[in-house]
Amino acid sequence: MDPKADKLVKRTAMIASVTAGYFLLTSDYGNQPNILDPIKNKILSAQSSVKEFFFGSKKESQVSKAGGEVETHAAKKQPHKE
Repeated sequence: MDPKADKLVKRTAMIASVTAGYFLLTSDYGNQPNILDPIKNKILSAQSSVKEFFFGSKKESQVSKAGGEVETHAAKKQPHKE
């Protein structure tokens, strides 16, 4: 087998094993707080970072919709004075 392909297969197998072990452990504990919570928080943080990278942050999309001005929920509730 090609050395590059062999290296890719080994890394994929390691990542799959770690992921499967994580899910098996979390299924044992259920929703109770446990030692794996910091790992879960890091995974969720990485997920949101990747989403922001590909789709942009919510603030950027609000700026583009409002023409350069960000409108907050509090500003929507207050009457507009001119």
